[in-house]
Amino acid sequence: MRPTATVLVYSDDANTREQVRLATGRRPAADVPPVEFMECATLPAVLAALEAGGIDLCVLDGEAVPAGGMGVCRQIKDEIFQCPPVVLLIGRPQDAWLATWSRAEAAVTHPVDPVALTDALAGLLRERLAVDA
Repeated sequence: MRPTATVLVYSDDANTREQVRLATGRRPAADVPPVEFMECATLPAVLAALEAGGIDLCVLDGEAVPAGGMGVCRQIKDEIFQCPPVVLLIGRPQDAWLATWSRAEAAVTHPVDPVALTDALAGLLRERLAVDA
């Protein structure tokens, strides 16, 4: 098992980024490595971090302004070679179809539900780390 997994968290709202960090904790599940967070508040910061590499998973805020997480997700899926899996924070359960359109691997409603978020993160990290092994 790798020593850590890097999770990029994108939101223009510092409170949302904090909710993701607090809900996830240090380790989303016993069988995945501890996580380190990289926080981004702007689209250029997200793109620079992904281009630099080393990101294992992204959590994108669908309600972020001016670049919403759904559009950002679709863009990075098109532009980033071997784009990491994405968990999209959506405003309503009815927006799940938009998460599918954006090509996110998982969607969790906002405000952040710690159980749903850690389940999604742990599942995607397991898949990601199995592919990298």
